[in-house]
Amino acid sequence: MEYHPGGEDELMRAAGSDGTDLFDQVHRWVNYESMLKECLVGRMAVKPVVLAKENHEKKPLNGILLKSKVPDLPVKEISPSYDWFQTESLVTIVIYTKQKDMDSESVIVDYQDGCFRAEIVVNDYSYLLHTELSHEIQEDITARVTEKTGKVEIILKKKNNVSWKYLGHPLESHNSFTAHREKGLYYRKCKLISKVDVTHDTKLYCLMMPPGTHLQVPIGQHVYLKQTIAGAEIVKPYTPVLESLHSDLREPLHPHNKYIYVIIKIYHTGLFTPHFDCLQIGDYVSLSNPEGNFKKSQLQDLEELFLLAAGTGFTPMVKILNYALANITNLRKVKLMFFNKTEEDILWRNQLEQLADKERRFEVEFILSEPTCEWIGKQGRISLPLLSKFVKRSLENSRVLICICGPAPFTEQGIRLLKDLNFSQEEVHSFTA
Repeated sequence: MEYHPGGEDELMRAAGSDGTDLFDQVHRWVNYESMLKECLVGRMAVKPVVLAKENHEKKPLNGILLKSKVPDLPVKEISPSYDWFQTESLVTIVIYTKQKDMDSESVIVDYQDGCFRAEIVVNDYSYLLHTELSHEIQEDITARVTEKTGKVEIILKKKNNVSWKYLGHPLESHNSFTAHREKGLYYRKCKLISKVDVTHDTKLYCLMMPPGTHLQVPIGQHVYLKQTIAGAEIVKPYTPVLESLHSDLREPLHPHNKYIYVIIKIYHTGLFTPHFDCLQIGDYVSLSNPEGNFKKSQLQDLEELFLLAAGTGFTPMVKILNYALANITNLRKVKLMFFNKTEEDILWRNQLEQLADKERRFEVEFILSEPTCEWIGKQGRISLPLLSKFVKRSLENSRVLICICGPAPFTEQGIRLLKDLNFSQEEVHSFTA
């Protein structure tokens, strides 16, 4: 019952009685004759089934050849399946992932020029539906996830209230389940709708996704931005941030499944960023599906969270910081050590200081490598003396996670020093800036 699209409450309306009227009322657009063709009608086999030996030919059971397990997949990674049904005005595609703890960040939907594409991320695998729909739909697509059962519902609004005889024509890799690392990047065109100065050489850009796209970038993951420059495609990774560190205090200006915010440092001698900064409001840039190996589960049950960032390596920390303070009930302390060259390089300094004043569990410390004589804070580069004081456990057995991101030399040195301080590999997560 829990996998039925209508849910248990709807089914119970016909419990113990003839359900024909209810079915006709709710499902009169469903072609149940074709559905029943896929079912076996009859008695269950009562004879014991002897499994064929490995070297013998497999024999059918009740006319059906038993399927082998999905190759190269763990037992838990059983391939999802899908179904669809319709009402007069809606088409609902239901994906049964057979996994618990799914959420809306696992669902990516794109609809453009009649082509429907839905990618469901299940742990380290991707399930893909890719079809040219049999009829036109409106671009307003809704995706719902039932966390308890892993059921995903994608609701499409028909442009014309006609009965669909089939969902559509399958396109490349339709109904496939493959390791995520084996999939190529999928891009969609996003519109630049705002850019705001953050420091003297960094800006906060807001990109609006196409109307037919549903995408939420998971915490700690990045996307790729792609531009064609001088006839060549140039691709750069960026970690989306929030509109503001204080966005939890009010409704976000733009919903997270339709808008992406990125902080980008403009390198005037670079190839990608000067061209990107020349984009006008209303121009388009290609944005990929999310990538990355950080899991939200790494934050569960934490007692202490330490964040080490250098320059724009601060960007992965934004969502992690916000999520941890808002959702991790056992969390006693979050500390950010933020390395920069000068005071004017510090991203969102005022916001970080305001957050530290408001939230007793949060501390921030700024470290400058090229300070002016007026600077009274700490200075230098990442070192053992700095880290040994900063990442101290409050209690001997505290559950700790240390996240580190910055230029490669900074990150590599930080990982070596944390190892010297006896932090385990599981307690340290590094990002690539």
